[in-house]
Amino acid sequence: MNDQITVFINGEEKSYMDGTSYLAAAKEYQKQYAHDIVLATVDGKLKELNKRMANGERITFVTVADPMGFSAYRRSMILLLLKAIRQVGGEEQADRVWIHFAVSEGLYVTLRGQKGVTAKFLHEVKAAMKELVKRDIVISKEAVDTDKAIALFGRLGMEDKEKLFHYRMASKVNTYSLDGFCDYFYGYMVPGSGYLKYFELYPWDEGFVLQIPTREQPETVPPFAPEPKLFAIQKESMEWSELMEVTTAGDLNERVVTGKISDLILIQEALQEKKIAQIASEIAADPKKKLIMIAGPSSSGKTTFSHRLAIQLAVSGIKPHPIPMDNYFVDREKTPRDENGNYDFERVDALDIELFNQNMSDLLAGKEVELPEFDFRLGKRKYTGNRLQLGEKDVLVIEGIHALNDQLSHSLPRENKFKIYISALTQLNIDEHNRIPTTDGRLLRRIIRDARTRGTSAKNTIAMWPSVRRGEEQYIFPNQEEADVMFNSALIYELAVLKTYAQPLLFGIERTAPEYVEAKRLLKFLDYFVAIPGESIPQNSLLREFIGGGCFGV
Repeated sequence: MNDQITVFINGEEKSYMDGTSYLAAAKEYQKQYAHDIVLATVDGKLKELNKRMANGERITFVTVADPMGFSAYRRSMILLLLKAIRQVGGEEQADRVWIHFAVSEGLYVTLRGQKGVTAKFLHEVKAAMKELVKRDIVISKEAVDTDKAIALFGRLGMEDKEKLFHYRMASKVNTYSLDGFCDYFYGYMVPGSGYLKYFELYPWDEGFVLQIPTREQPETVPPFAPEPKLFAIQKESMEWSELMEVTTAGDLNERVVTGKISDLILIQEALQEKKIAQIASEIAADPKKKLIMIAGPSSSGKTTFSHRLAIQLAVSGIKPHPIPMDNYFVDREKTPRDENGNYDFERVDALDIELFNQNMSDLLAGKEVELPEFDFRLGKRKYTGNRLQLGEKDVLVIEGIHALNDQLSHSLPRENKFKIYISALTQLNIDEHNRIPTTDGRLLRRIIRDARTRGTSAKNTIAMWPSVRRGEEQYIFPNQEEADVMFNSALIYELAVLKTYAQPLLFGIERTAPEYVEAKRLLKFLDYFVAIPGESIPQNSLLREFIGGGCFGV
């Protein structure tokens, strides 16, 4: 007879037969949750539901509406897609699938060596996916010796995984199987295919998009709404990495260990300088462009970009004047508040929009203007004699999260504006089926910079990151397609550099902290990269804004 075990679920004491899985308990508790339970947090550690409970554990459940649960859903959906493609097109077809970057609310997918996919193919793949969902097949996990995994993926034609594991220190790797199809995935999975009910496939460009729900509405697949400008800059970065033959972590590691990384660093830095010079030339070619408006999400490198753009503008005979948007905050008592009653400095109406428009209009008209400064200690605007009058070759460089929002500059002529969107759009994959979310690179940048310049712990930066992301979703991303140009600030080699700086900060988070789960995930992620010393990075690199030692003093 099996023994009884006692566990605590959401603080409630429960008894189960020894050997009972978390999944069995999740099904019992599902009615208490608005969304599907897909993972469990056990004594502060994330676990998959197919594992067995142990006596005395304290368990809470994770749904698809939680960040970790949603990531597991998206990851598992890729496995479902790969299995269906193999079923429709054969083993050879599945080996050619490449998961790229985000498009709309989905992922851009191509088949290597193939330009486009047919409607018939997508229809058959979708039907195969639906059938697999209906069958509710268990997603099984197996720990495999690293050497055996290298041999396995070599036989399966997944060269990128084969190369990746050559640089892994761990003796074992976890593989996942769905109905006989085996693959490697970075991160946890849902228990079975029956959880993967919500998706759509759309033909797009040279491939297609696997569209899935959002975390906010995990049971609804939103309409397909691609953003052409953003897609173009992401595809350009992808094609450049293919040209450099550095598309995965394994490719980058190979460059490091063979002593060929210095050339790659110099080429990547030269490419960014060329792009900045091209933007400056475009501005200089149109004398009407007087308001250079720069926006982008957190840790995109906006400050260093602005410095480097100013240098290139000077080369073209243009004199830039920075206009800090923070100086246009309304007085503290007029600041709008959020739903919790706290000051909301992220909203556009936290700025004195009318004063900003009046000042900019007067400057465009050739008038001399005394510009405000904001005293953050007093929470009030003040004037200290900072006067400005624009000459023929002068431009204003306006950087802020609302810079691309026309509500901020509603009265200013469009012909005088030049809008730039900057973001760190990671062009590197872990391997052909495991993409790197752009937010991971920005979060690592932010952790390092906050610790260096503000004395903020990695724990606190991780804790505030969801709030930062909400502000980006609300105020920055909706306006990104308004940009005249987009600039990708991600450096193909940077994760190998950030590893050295981020690891000790992440290891400093105690295991009992709520942020430890995310820290552990990031540490595992960084383990894929062979480190590059920071000393090899040029002083004017965008990366210096985060690791320090740059020539711009930021």
